[in-house]
Amino acid sequence: MRNLLLFTILLACTRCKRPSNTTQTDSAGAALSTLLASGHWVDLTYSFSDSTLYWPNNKIPFHLDTLFQGTTTGGFFYSSYQFCAPEHGGTHLDAPIHFASQGWTSDQIPVDRLQGNAIIIDVSEKALRNRDYLVSTEDFLAWESQYGRNPNDAIVLLRTGYGPFYPDAQQYFGTTQRGAEAVMLLHFPGLDPMAATWLVENRAIKAIGLDTPSIDYGQSKDFGSHQMLLGKNILVFENVANLAQLPVTGSYVFALPMKIKGGSGGPLRIMAWVK
Repeated sequence: MRNLLLFTILLACTRCKRPSNTTQTDSAGAALSTLLASGHWVDLTYSFSDSTLYWPNNKIPFHLDTLFQGTTTGGFFYSSYQFCAPEHGGTHLDAPIHFASQGWTSDQIPVDRLQGNAIIIDVSEKALRNRDYLVSTEDFLAWESQYGRNPNDAIVLLRTGYGPFYPDAQQYFGTTQRGAEAVMLLHFPGLDPMAATWLVENRAIKAIGLDTPSIDYGQSKDFGSHQMLLGKNILVFENVANLAQLPVTGSYVFALPMKIKGGSGGPLRIMAWVK
């Protein structure tokens, strides 16, 4: 699916640069339309608003100001806004430099690392029984025993079952308190650093994402999974929405973050094509 989709899109785009050959252009466009008609898009992104969840010690949340909204002196409608927000909150990217001094910044990430075949590792049954659950190497091996070896260059998405809690801070974070002192009250599942190490040493993945606030569980003190993954330029997507709508295999993900020069992350529009 991946190769066919990318080849068809590339073919269509390339031929669209040669308008004299309308037959070939129309043919490529028709092939792309046929391919896209056989599946559907799933939006994996939460909207950014006043209810967007951020780490408790962030001083400011998402804020939207109205610059103008209404009828202009020229008689037509016009609206324009400005927003302010931390990089890390809501559905967002952790760029490698977030925890690795020599890692890619947001604007340095190669585009091909932001798309790929996706697999779903569903640990929701365990995680919903234990807010501090750590996704283990055994969880990955159990998945592979059923579905085959994790494909190279995949985007791994961990479904903990916490997505439906968003944006209820009490259920999602484990606390509604704010400030630095609230960090010690965080309770939500994450990836065991030993499993992150196993992935880095034994599997070739582009990125890993999940439906919780952090790839490290709420009680982490050293953020070992962040250090391991980002230290190898493996991207991290956090607060990913609607993972229950994706099949275990067979989806193709596009993860397009705001391209912030020198950024350590940023708001992410992530979506999946499901055939």
